[in-house]
Amino acid sequence: MKARLLVLVAAATMSSASLRAQSPDPQCPSGTATQRVSQDACQKAIDLFRYLAPQLGTSIAGGNPTLGQGGNLGGLGHFSVGLRVNAVQGSLPQVQNIQVSTSGAQNTPAIDTKSQYLPMPAADLAIGIFKGIPLALTNVGGIDVLVSASYIPEFNNSGVSVKVPNGSLKLGYGARVGILQESLLVPGISVSYLVRDLPTLNIAGANGGDSLYVNNLSLKTKAWRVTASKSLILFGLAAGFGQDKYDASTDIAAHVAARTVPPTAAANAGPVSISQNLTRTNIFGDLSINLLLFKINAEIGQVSGGTIHTYNTFSGKQAADSRLYGSVGARFGF
Repeated sequence: MKARLLVLVAAATMSSASLRAQSPDPQCPSGTATQRVSQDACQKAIDLFRYLAPQLGTSIAGGNPTLGQGGNLGGLGHFSVGLRVNAVQGSLPQVQNIQVSTSGAQNTPAIDTKSQYLPMPAADLAIGIFKGIPLALTNVGGIDVLVSASYIPEFNNSGVSVKVPNGSLKLGYGARVGILQESLLVPGISVSYLVRDLPTLNIAGANGGDSLYVNNLSLKTKAWRVTASKSLILFGLAAGFGQDKYDASTDIAAHVAARTVPPTAAANAGPVSISQNLTRTNIFGDLSINLLLFKINAEIGQVSGGTIHTYNTFSGKQAADSRLYGSVGARFGF
C-alpha cells in the first residue's frame, strides 16, 4: 500500500510539473482575442530569459576562484593578480528566426539555437591576510581575501542588442580559508566562498516589426568551492568541486507589429517582472605552466543540476541541461 501511494504521489508530481511547463505564464495577456495578440511574444521573451540566465551565471561564476591555486597564499605580504576569460559552451537562441503568433501563446517545439561560446572577461585579486597555524610541514587555517571584476561590453548584432545602463564593470568579493598551505611535500587545499554579479543588462531582439525585450536583467551568483593543488616545478595541477547559486530577475516586454493576414492591430505586452533561482553542482580541473612569478593557466569544468520549466522548448540543449565551460588566463603572484 505504501509503495503504491509513493508511486501515485510521484506520478502526480510529474504530472503537475508537466502541466506547469505546458501552461503559458499567467502574467502574459490572455482573455479576449485582442488581448491574446501579444501573449505569444510575451511568453517567448520569458522563455528566452529562463534559457539564457543559467548560461550567463556559469560564465560569471567559473570554477576556481584563483586559476591554478588550491591552498591559501601565506599571509600578509603575499598576493595574486590575474586576468582570465571564462567561456561557456552555450546555445544562443536565434531571435531573428522566431515567428510570433497573434492568436495566443503557441508552444514552439524547437526554437532555433546556435552553438556558441559565451565569453566573460574577468580579473581576480587575492590578498593574504593570515598565514595560519604552523604545523610540521605546512600551515592550517590561513585566510585570503578575494576580489573579482567582470566586464560586459555593449553590442548590436544580428537583430540583438545589449545595453549596459549602469556600466560594464561589476565587482565581486569573497574569502578563502586554507585547510593546508602548499609546501614542497604537501598539496594546497582550501575552502572558498565568492559572490559575483552580472552588470545590469537591457537586451532587445527584433524580427521584422516584432520585438522582444529583457530589461533590467540582474544576475547574482554565490559559489563555494573546495580546491586542491600541487606545483610540479614546471607545471601545476589543481582540481575542485562546489556549488553555484544563481539568482536572476528581469522585466519582460514585447511589441507585436500590425498584421494584414489576418488583420490585427499592433499590440504591446508588459512589463512583466519575473525571477529565477537555480542551484547547480560545479566540478573543474586546472593546468598551470610556471614561469617564475607568472603562471599561464587553463581550466575546464562542468555545471549540472536544477530544474527549469519553459513553455517553449529549444533545439539542442534545454535550459537546465549540463554545460561545459573553460577558462584561460595568466596571473602574477608573490
